[in-house]
Amino acid sequence: MGQKSAIVLGGGGFIGSHLVKRLKREGFWVRAVDLKYPEFSDSEADDMVIGDLRDAEFCSSIIDRKFDEVYQLAADMGGAGYIFTGEHDADIMHNSATINLNIADKAHKRNIKKVFYSSSACMYPAYNQEDPDNPNCAESSAYPAAPDSEYGWEKLFSERLFLAYNRNHGMSNRVARYHNIFGPEGTWRGGKEKAPAAVCRKVAMAANNGEIEIWGDGNQTRSFLYIDECLEGTLRLTRSEFEGPVNVGSDEMVTINQLVDYVADIAGKTLHKNHIAGPTGVRGRNSDNRLIQERLGWQPSQSLRDGLERTYEWIEQQVRRNTA
Repeated sequence: MGQKSAIVLGGGGFIGSHLVKRLKREGFWVRAVDLKYPEFSDSEADDMVIGDLRDAEFCSSIIDRKFDEVYQLAADMGGAGYIFTGEHDADIMHNSATINLNIADKAHKRNIKKVFYSSSACMYPAYNQEDPDNPNCAESSAYPAAPDSEYGWEKLFSERLFLAYNRNHGMSNRVARYHNIFGPEGTWRGGKEKAPAAVCRKVAMAANNGEIEIWGDGNQTRSFLYIDECLEGTLRLTRSEFEGPVNVGSDEMVTINQLVDYVADIAGKTLHKNHIAGPTGVRGRNSDNRLIQERLGWQPSQSLRDGLERTYEWIEQQVRRNTA
C-alpha cells in the first residue's frame, strides 16, 4: 500500500499550516494551497502551491487527481474587527462562496468522495445567543436561520452546499462548526486577529499597572479551542462515518473580562480594563459538545489556561521582536 496523500486548501493560514504539520507527522504526502505562504514558519508541505482558489481553472490544476483526504479551510475571514463592521461583507460572501463552489465541483469531477469543510459557530442564530450565561449552540438549533453576520450566512450556505453534494452526487463530505480556534502562529495584529490573540497582544504591550482597552462591557461570553484540539477533532470527524454538521470547540465558557484576567495573570501583570465602543458580536456563545461526544467519543482534553500560556508566550515573543 502506497503513501497516503492529502490536500489542504488554505494551507498557508493558521489552522491549515498546523494541519499540514500534523498530516506530515502521520506520514502523508501533502499539497498545501493558498494565496500566501504561512506567515510565521516555513510550510512543511511536500508541495506548496500559491494561487487563487476563486479561479476555477486554478482549482482544476491543483485538484489534478484523487487525494485520500481533502481539507477545505480556505476562506475570507478574521476576528470581530473584520467580520462585524459591515465594511467587508461583499468580499467575505463572494470570495468564500466562490471558493467553496469551485472545490465542491472539482472534487466531485475528480471522483473524490470526501471533502472536510470547516464551517463556523457564526452560523448559529443570533436570537439564541442573546443571554451571555445561557447561549444555545446545539447543532439542532441552526434553524430557523438567523446568523449575526454575512460571514455566518456564507458559512451556512456552504454547509448546505457540501451536504447537497452528499445527497445528489454520492459524496461523503464532512462538516465541522469551529468555535474560536487559537494558538501560536495565528494572526495577532492588523485587524483580522481573534480575541485570544488580540488580548495577548494588548497585555504583552501594556505596562504593569497600566490599561488595556476592551470592546464593549466585557461580559459577552465565548469559548476558545486550542489548535491541537481542533486538529484532533477535525481528523476524527474526517475519518469517521458521521457527516455532521458537528461542533468542534471547547465548552469552557468565559467572559471576555475573564479572558483578560487569565492572560494578565499569565503575564504577571495587574491591568485596568478600559471598556470602549467596538464590534462585539453576539452576547453569548459556547460550544455544545454533546453530539461530538455521542458520535465520535471525543472532547477537548486541555484547559483554556493551558492553551493561553503557550499562545501568550509566542505572542509576547512577536511583540518583543517587532518593538525592539
